[in-house]
Amino acid sequence: MTDLEIKQIEEYLNKKFNTTGFEAVKRKSIDDSCEILFDNEFIGLMYVEVDEGEKSYQFHMTILKEDLMEI
Repeated sequence: MTDLEIKQIEEYLNKKFNTTGFEAVKRKSIDDSCEILFDNEFIGLMYVEVDEGEKSYQFHMTILKEDLMEI
């Protein structure tokens, strides 16, 4: 994932959710994804996928059961 793609993803998420809390961060030695943080807390990974010449991005977020218990 290029620096430009990472910046575009961050801007897209902040615009889509009307916030400034999202940050997309390049991963060390892993090129197919970036980390997504919200208010400085890691929330998931954004992966780039190319299928039949078309590029898309997929967000993967894991929610632990104990995190739901806090609500």
